[in-house]
Amino acid sequence: MREERRLRVLEIRVLRKIFGPMRDEVTEDSRKFHNEELNDLYSSSSIFRISKSRRMKWARHVARMGDRKDIYRVMVGKPEEKRPF
Repeated sequence: MREERRLRVLEIRVLRKIFGPMRDEVTEDSRKFHNEELNDLYSSSSIFRISKSRRMKWARHVARMGDRKDIYRVMVGKPEEKRPF
């Protein structure tokens, strides 16, 4: 939950830098975009959803490797050897 919120804040901050200030055509004043306006301008999925789907894709990839690979054993928490010092 905390990670999702932090990623969302980062995403909004980056989008504000990309799109810059909004100009009001009637009064010629500038102001920051509201979050909803940024979401409308940038119609891609949220960064949290993209990150989560890529982590799941990697986990499925590692799961298909089988128990002979070191990365699989680390993922499931059953390493066979101790760490060398």
